[in-house]
Amino acid sequence: MSKLVREWLMALGLYWLTTEEDRKEIDAEIEARTGVYCDDAIRMGLIDEEEFREIVEAVLRRRKRKKELLVEVV
Repeated sequence: MSKLVREWLMALGLYWLTTEEDRKEIDAEIEARTGVYCDDAIRMGLIDEEEFREIVEAVLRRRKRKKELLVEVV
């Protein structure tokens, strides 16, 4: 996981809401949106705080949906 993503999550109070898997997915989403390594994207200002929050929320929603689907199957 990238250092700057971890720092942003901590600064925004979101770190403890995410798992290691979530944080890797956040990294991947930033890289997919910007086309550069996630730390570089943050450093270069390609991702702002609002978009970062949107990415985190989307990842957390996907995790919640996955859990709900697993419960339905069981």
